[in-house]
Amino acid sequence: MVRVDMAKWGQSLEDLRRASVQTTHRRSRERFQALYLIASGLFNATTCAAHIGRQDETVLGWVHRYNEHGPDALTYRRTGGRAPFLTGPRRNRLPTSSRRALLPNTACPATAGR
Repeated sequence: MVRVDMAKWGQSLEDLRRASVQTTHRRSRERFQALYLIASGLFNATTCAAHIGRQDETVLGWVHRYNEHGPDALTYRRTGGRAPFLTGPRRNRLPTSSRRALLPNTACPATAGR
């Protein structure tokens, strides 16, 4: 049976609960919630995985990662894939082309001067 080794990292059950509520990224909150449920004795890793809709190996990996590397190892870090389309202060702008529309060089003689 896999156990959450909170004493090794100087954490309590309340610390895990707080992290599952207050951590900024939702994936990190999910990981700390799973650890909290396992450490509190409400679930083992397999039933916790079924409860939160994850694979057994995923939750067991979270527990092992926490036990080996501490709570910082569970914080979500973006590791790949495409970058978000719009980030930061440019988020509300419409995408614009780097090329500007060119006006024709020749004026129409029929409409010139109007």
